[in-house]
This record gives sequence, C-alpha cells and structure tokens, in this order.
Amino acid sequence: MLANYLPILIFLVVAGGLAVVLVGLGFLLGPRHPDAEKSSSYECGFEPFEDTRMKFDVRYYLVAILFIIFDLEIAFLFPWAVSLDAIGTFGLATMGIFLGVLVVGFIYEWKKGALEWD
Repeated sequence: MLANYLPILIFLVVAGGLAVVLVGLGFLLGPRHPDAEKSSSYECGFEPFEDTRMKFDVRYYLVAILFIIFDLEIAFLFPWAVSLDAIGTFGLATMGIFLGVLVVGFIYEWKKGALEWD
C-alpha cells in the first residue's frame, strides 16, 4: 500500500527541495537596491491621504458578499448548461427554482438599498 504512494512522496520532496533552492538563490543572488519610493506605501498610484487602517463602511462588505453569491450562481450554471440534455425537465425545473430564489434575494437587497452608495 505504501509503495503506491512512494512516487507522490518523491515528487513532493523534489518539488519542495527545488522551491527552497530557487527561493534561497533569489535571496542570495538577487539585487538589493533600497529606495525610498519602493518603501513608500502604495495606494492606487497616489500618496495615501489618510491612515491606511481606516474603517470601511458595512455596505462595502454587503456588496462584496453579493458579488460572491452571484459569482457562485454562475459557477453552478455552467455545469447545469452542459448537462441539460442528460438531466431533462427535472433539472430545468430545479434550476428555475434555484434562480428564482436568487432573484428574489437580489430584489430584496435592491429594495432594502444595500446596493446604493451615498
């Protein structure tokens, strides 16, 4: 049983060793040119106006969560579209219910004003 996993173990050891050697060579032989411009904080190409540890508005996180939810919806739609012939009417009805729940949630968030930026 262990002999079946020996090639995988050898591969992991070689890959890990190669990674350590290459990163070590980068640190040893890489150029070191410290510069004030390189050490400065970077914020969208401009000098930072305020402290970088300022608090974000909760609406930012709500929009981010909504983006993740609808991104996952698309991830579920691709396999469904590919296998639509195999799953038939039952799969179509199930996906319709799934999309309906997501649309109702989106309309609820829209009506509550979660997508509004003041």
